[in-house]
Order: sequence, then C-alpha cells, then structure tokens
Amino acid sequence: MDLPQDAMILLSAVNTKLRDFYPSLKAMCEDMNVSESEIKSKLEGIGYEYSEELNRFV
Repeated sequence: MDLPQDAMILLSAVNTKLRDFYPSLKAMCEDMNVSESEIKSKLEGIGYEYSEELNRFV
C-alpha cells in the first residue's frame, strides 16, 4: 500500500494504522515495507514527533 504524500493526510493514516493494527512504528514500517525515517522526517516537518509511549505521532 502506498502512503499518502500530503503530510497531514499521512499523519492521519499512520496514526490510524498504529492505533488499530500495530504495536509500534517499527512494526508497521516492516510490515508495510516503508521507510521509518522517511515517515518521521515528513511528519517532523509539520511539527509532529513519534511517541513510543503513546504509539502515535503527537
């Protein structure tokens, strides 16, 4: 599955997947074969950081 290119839509899609299907960002990225660093970079660009404790971008 391709992830959205728009950062705000990506934020929503990733947080939904983390909430509903995956115990961590690493697990999601491995399962979906996507770059964890690319997702983090895009979302940090709009002011969001991944919280391991909450398992979502905040």
